[in-house]
Amino acid sequence: MFGFFIALISGALMSIQGVFNTQVTKSTSIWVASAFVQFSALIVCLGAWLISDRTSFSGLMRVEPKYMLLGGAIGAFITYTVIKSMEMLGPARAVMLIVIAQLIVAYVIELLGWFGTEKQPLEMRKIAGMAVAIAGVIIFKWK
Repeated sequence: MFGFFIALISGALMSIQGVFNTQVTKSTSIWVASAFVQFSALIVCLGAWLISDRTSFSGLMRVEPKYMLLGGAIGAFITYTVIKSMEMLGPARAVMLIVIAQLIVAYVIELLGWFGTEKQPLEMRKIAGMAVAIAGVIIFKWK
């Protein structure tokens, strides 16, 4: 149950962050805003590490496969695409499409067992759930 609430908080924070970042972009540029977002995240993470963790950074050299270390680089493009989609579509529409894309890609990753995940069987109820989510976007967008 705790994971459920953490996921809800994550979604809410992502939406709020997207709106904040889009507003910052209006006074700067998308890449300045993205760089500031990543830099401020670094500062917060280093502070949290100093207070709570202190695990050695040398553990990063043991990560295999090495491409798994690209999460931060992907994060820069996530920030960019969230800002642009919110700017062009508005927060609600952008977030709905982002979440549906996340759901579809995550399910494909599970189905194929990519990136070290456990392979899962194709389930029609999950396909139906995605179809309902897509129908929800269509209904939401309908004028």
